[in-house]
Amino acid sequence: MFRRLSLLLACATSLAAVDPAALDSARALFHERGQSAEAQKAFEALAATDPKNADVNFFLGQLANRRDDPAKAVKYFETAVAAAPADARHHHGLADAYGRSAQKAGLLSKFGLAKKCVAAYERAVALEPANLDFRQSLFEFYRQAPAIAGGGVDKAVAQAEAIKKIDAHRGRFAFATLYVGEKKYAEALAQLDEVLQVSPDDYAALYQVGRLAAVTGEYLDRGLAALRRCLALPVPTANTPGHAAAHWRIGVILEAKKDVSGARAAYEAAVTLDPKFAPAADALKKLN
Repeated sequence: MFRRLSLLLACATSLAAVDPAALDSARALFHERGQSAEAQKAFEALAATDPKNADVNFFLGQLANRRDDPAKAVKYFETAVAAAPADARHHHGLADAYGRSAQKAGLLSKFGLAKKCVAAYERAVALEPANLDFRQSLFEFYRQAPAIAGGGVDKAVAQAEAIKKIDAHRGRFAFATLYVGEKKYAEALAQLDEVLQVSPDDYAALYQVGRLAAVTGEYLDRGLAALRRCLALPVPTANTPGHAAAHWRIGVILEAKKDVSGARAAYEAAVTLDPKFAPAADALKKLN
């Protein structure tokens, strides 16, 4: 009798719903910088209550991706997809995990994982076609992956066009990225100029003009002016290259212009802003 009661209690616990307040607290930890370990513990505690909960597995998958553990991320996202197959974000997270797994896999496994990755991105877009972040991920896959793995320039162009219909601003960035990949630098610059005509102080567009100059060795004066303007503007988001990166790109351009002392000063400024910014530190060592 006691054993039967224990089993019933265990089943009841395993089927207990996740406390909404506890879930909100765990989400807050997830979004708070430097709290990944605490968020992990919070979501693991919730998973012990409801191991198949879609939200809980989604965040555990995101945390696994964050710490570069794609194998665990795949398992968590697969559980989330099984629990809520109509939720596009679960498919998108699963695609990210497959993509990271493909990067770590051997040649025989790489293409299979890549195909799973693109299928999951496509499913996310099909479920939520207006989501620009999901389309951007699919665009980047098509742009970078070989045809044998499901990629292709034509497919990337179609996604860039779809993005531009929803948001002309982001669409121009997508086309600029495509043109740079095809070494059509004048066309890429034209797309960025369209952005700057509407928003002259668009930090991301200015930075990309500078990056284009630094990478290609063309439009050096234009790129230098754009990057110096970046330094006078706030960095808009955490995902945008910051002022340390702008100083580094300035240094690269000044080196191309044979201004060694100016390049050194730019690299030093980058390292002063961010001592862990390896590209500038490496460039400074080579220059010295």
